[in-house]
Amino acid sequence: MDLRAELLKSIWYAFTALDVEKSGKVSKSQLKVLSHNLYTVLCIPHDPVALEEHFRDDDDGPVSSQGYMPYLNKYILDKVEEGAFVKENFDELCWTLTAKKNYKPDRNGNSIISHQDAFKLWCLFNFLSEDKYPLVMVPDEVEYLLKKICTAMNVELNSCELDDYLSQEPQAQGGLTVWQFLDMVNSGRFLRGIEQEAVSMAVEEVYQEVIEDVLKQGYLWKRGQLRRNWSERWFTLKPSVLSYYMSEERKEKKGSITLDKHCCVEVLPDRDGKRCMFCVKTSSRTYEMSASDTRQRQEWTLAIQTAIRLQAEGKKSLHKDLKQKRREQREQREQRKAAKEEETQRLKQLQEEKERKLQELELLKEAQRQAEILLQEEEQRRRQQHEEMQKTLEIQLREAEQARASMQAEMVLKEAEAERQRKRILELEDMQERLQEALQQEVKARQDEESVRYAQARLLAEEEEKLKQLMKLKEEQEEYIIKTQREKQVLKQEMENKNKCLEEAQKQLEEVRVNRQRVDQDVMVAQRKLRQASTNVKHWNVQMNRLMHPIGPGDKRMNVSGGGFAGYQPLLSQRESSLK
Repeated sequence: MDLRAELLKSIWYAFTALDVEKSGKVSKSQLKVLSHNLYTVLCIPHDPVALEEHFRDDDDGPVSSQGYMPYLNKYILDKVEEGAFVKENFDELCWTLTAKKNYKPDRNGNSIISHQDAFKLWCLFNFLSEDKYPLVMVPDEVEYLLKKICTAMNVELNSCELDDYLSQEPQAQGGLTVWQFLDMVNSGRFLRGIEQEAVSMAVEEVYQEVIEDVLKQGYLWKRGQLRRNWSERWFTLKPSVLSYYMSEERKEKKGSITLDKHCCVEVLPDRDGKRCMFCVKTSSRTYEMSASDTRQRQEWTLAIQTAIRLQAEGKKSLHKDLKQKRREQREQREQRKAAKEEETQRLKQLQEEKERKLQELELLKEAQRQAEILLQEEEQRRRQQHEEMQKTLEIQLREAEQARASMQAEMVLKEAEAERQRKRILELEDMQERLQEALQQEVKARQDEESVRYAQARLLAEEEEKLKQLMKLKEEQEEYIIKTQREKQVLKQEMENKNKCLEEAQKQLEEVRVNRQRVDQDVMVAQRKLRQASTNVKHWNVQMNRLMHPIGPGDKRMNVSGGGFAGYQPLLSQRESSLK
């Protein structure tokens, strides 16, 4: 079931809810409001002026569903993009419109389900209902949904009681409407003695599994990639991704694992103090996880393998696939039932033909009995005549003897006729036995022909499946060859890049060596200049001391001289230190 069909089911409920007079038509003002709300929840940009212009009040009156469908298809459904809107908000809008008019829970507060649970059951009903309007859910799907809810509560559904309920409701033979289904659940007939909270949790679990495509969820221990420590996370598995959160409220998402047909799941031996370990391998990374027990590990591995299989088969939802298979099985059962009825009709015709033959045989027997009775009456009459003739015509003895002889001859003929009739009866009985044998042989031949046809169909299906597998292997081989060639080109390019980088590094190394030699030479020249400057400073110090020494002839002159040249020494020392 595609997205358009899912949306149309919910919109159908909203349209019928606006049809207050049940005439199949809705006013333009209501359709304008409905269209505006649909634009909003489906995140479709629209022009309010054009919307007002399209649904402008005129003399045409209200619009039927067939009149609204062209606008709905062209301006809304054709522009819907999957993933661009929140499906639950759209369903809540349609549920709010239809629940006001049609959903009537117990006003005394004795309802088994809450208003939110009724909304989720409405969504489940839309998912499992047939693609025919008005929407109904066949008894098989009703039993399937109730079993899912009871299994979530660890309760076994009483199928006999459900069959009794459906048999007592004549209109439920072809399927239940959503309001009949909600009334049946609210009646407590199948959820007797169960708390409302338990029912809400079960409905939420089935809603997440069927509508949100949650294959499995629960706590697991996950090993980190960098610090390699173990952390407990709440995991949620969908057909395309395995997400994990801090807690089961799913408010803080920590990460996700994208699943595709190249992923695999493997069971790991216990180590590092962790039990029941397994890993999920993707093309880029391996994720290690640990379950609470062996049963949980098996359930998680099977669920992840199911998700990988769905990705490999190109399927987005497990329950859509299961629903399609159940529908095909129902169709096959209907076909077998029709074939059985046809066979029964044919056997009935053969039985009628047999009864007709038997009636003809009975008529022949009755004719034989009547002939015998007539023969007996004729014989009795002739005997009376013979006696009368014998009494009255004793004189004509010869004529009487002749008449007697003629009568005996006629008796012989009658006996021969009776013998032929008996032979005819035996032939008819033999013919009846042969007809029965021929009927049995024909039935056996038809059964053999049906078995051969089924075997031929199975062989054709197997041959087609093998051909598909061969084509798939051929495509995978071609993809692998192309991928190998691409990887070879990438490696060749990387090798050329590395060679270029190596050559550039060697050139830079040579330049560094030359620069180092040049710097060493500059250092040696500087050291020579420094030594020469030091020698010159010492020479000038000696010359300065020699010139300054003979200036003071007396003590007082020397003091003056000492006072006069005392500031010159630090200046020389400072100059020497700067030269050093």
